[in-house]
Amino acid sequence: MYGCKRKILVLCLSVCYISGFCRADSITRIIQQAKQEKTVFAILAVDAQSGKTLYQKNADKPMIPASNMKLVTTAASLHYLGPDYVFQTKVGVLDNNLVIIGAGDPLLAEPKLDPQDPRSVNRIFEEIIAALRKADIKAVNDVVIDVSFFDNNRVHPSWPPEQLNQWYACEVSGLNFYNNCVHITAERVNNIPTLKMEPNNSYVTLINQLKLISKGSSAVGAYRNSVPNKLLVKGKLNTQAGFDVAIENPQSLFASILSDRLKQAGISIRGKILQKYVKHDNSIRILTTFQTPIRDVLARCNKDSLGLAAECLIKTISAENTQGHINGEWPHGRTLVSRYLQSLGVAPEQFVLDDGSGLSRKNQLSPTALVAVLRDVYTDDTGELLCNSLAVGGTDGTISKYFRQAPYKNNILGKTGYIAGVHSFSGICKTAQGDIIFSILTEGGNGTTRRCINDITVAVYDRTF
Repeated sequence: MYGCKRKILVLCLSVCYISGFCRADSITRIIQQAKQEKTVFAILAVDAQSGKTLYQKNADKPMIPASNMKLVTTAASLHYLGPDYVFQTKVGVLDNNLVIIGAGDPLLAEPKLDPQDPRSVNRIFEEIIAALRKADIKAVNDVVIDVSFFDNNRVHPSWPPEQLNQWYACEVSGLNFYNNCVHITAERVNNIPTLKMEPNNSYVTLINQLKLISKGSSAVGAYRNSVPNKLLVKGKLNTQAGFDVAIENPQSLFASILSDRLKQAGISIRGKILQKYVKHDNSIRILTTFQTPIRDVLARCNKDSLGLAAECLIKTISAENTQGHINGEWPHGRTLVSRYLQSLGVAPEQFVLDDGSGLSRKNQLSPTALVAVLRDVYTDDTGELLCNSLAVGGTDGTISKYFRQAPYKNNILGKTGYIAGVHSFSGICKTAQGDIIFSILTEGGNGTTRRCINDITVAVYDRTF
């Protein structure tokens, strides 16, 4: 009797295998073959036009999104600010004081800007000096920095304290400058370890504690201590090393460099450098304005995963929806983003919002929430702006080294995400059979999880679910 049952079972399995009814789906096989037994996956893929579900696995499960949080932040910013929004940093004169009014622009003097861009480091100060000379101003009383567009909480409370010197955890100010970092270059010169800083300034102090080595790779870092912006540069230096370090009170770095440049140009400062609110009315004589369109901020946020861009967007949403247009803050920004998600029909239990960039581990999003956001911008008239901000497979951004083969190259657009133990990827597959919107979130992954996610994305593209 047992033998008969065994033969029947074998026969049934054979029939199932031939018919395909019992065969594991392609994505399940990818996960199994990639040895992701301890990794939790949440996946959703839908037809971009109709919204019809093509594949799902734990689609409603809230997960830590890492930088996929930026998709929600950028979509909400388009919703609240519109596609024509422009960040404007204004330079003017009030009662013979030079006034700089910040407006949360995250790309002011951004290091990746072309040197000829009016917003690049040297061009900014050259233009301010030129504007003062054109107005025949040879001396000013105080230099006043107004950063009231954002509140004074420059560091998010959920960010890891040990990472606050990293570029991706930089402070968020109403007046941002050079990604709110300095770039340090360590170099062996005449067998002596030397340090250089960009932009060159007298605001940040470097304490050189490097040790030279003749073999092996350089391992150099800069560390904070009890004195603000006094950085200890430690480690082993072979020939050269370079890295970015987030600084404290970045608006003061801008003011310090401006003060030095004005004095070099022969424009004297009789008073002090002050940080205070200035009433924004016609009493200020505007000399020049630095502008950054929102499309540039979206691109740096999503293609290159610039956290500062995301945090400035969420605080700008708050400021622009506050009486007086000042004191943009994380809590109010979160409330507005939450309203946006709920307006898309996303259930409140499918998301938890904490910061704008995804550095906080308190954020949670389900694939359903992320797909809803992507479908909203995909079907909206302004959606092309956000779609153009996504990294392009095999071409640019954080997925330039992935999806290089046809037909995937240039046809997989998305946003990656990573913090310890978390990998994510959400975006759009542009296929001949129609576009697919997808979201893949994982927790508890290992060193091969990113490759596994890429393989799943290819399966979504090929519709071999």
